[in-house]
Amino acid sequence: SMFFICLFMHVGRGLYYGSYTFMETWNIGVILLFATMATAFMGYVLPWGQMSFWGATVITNLLSAIPYIGTNLVEWIWGGFSVDKATLTRFFAFHFIFPFIIAALAMVHLLFLHETGSNNPTGISSDADKIPFHPYYTIKDILGALLLILALMILVLFSPDLLGDPDNYTP
Repeated sequence: SMFFICLFMHVGRGLYYGSYTFMETWNIGVILLFATMATAFMGYVLPWGQMSFWGATVITNLLSAIPYIGTNLVEWIWGGFSVDKATLTRFFAFHFIFPFIIAALAMVHLLFLHETGSNNPTGISSDADKIPFHPYYTIKDILGALLLILALMILVLFSPDLLGDPDNYTP
């Protein structure tokens, strides 16, 4: 999805500019990346079709490769000995809770970013070239958000099955 494309471009930018040297900001960003991936995976399972069921089975079974604790970890995630209704309930709860955790982590990420400052390729501070955030960027961001919401609403309301996997409609 476009969100993950932007996320991976952000990580690539951080690697290119050497942002990994600011450990606190970088580590929170990596945790954010994994939490976002986990949320997307749990949302993928929620339709509970064939693709969702087998996706949950295969991906969670990968954790069984962890020595000593893998099997117990998989059974704990499943809520039993196989992917079942307990798994779906857990994934739904985690899929609901994780965005709040991600929002809190994003605020911490921004807090650390404001302490260290952003990186740029030249390493030169450009304080003289700055313009005020409000009203210029505020209006631009609000307009962009409204256009994005409008586009998503049109997609969801007029063709809700456009991006769905046909195999997921098989019970």
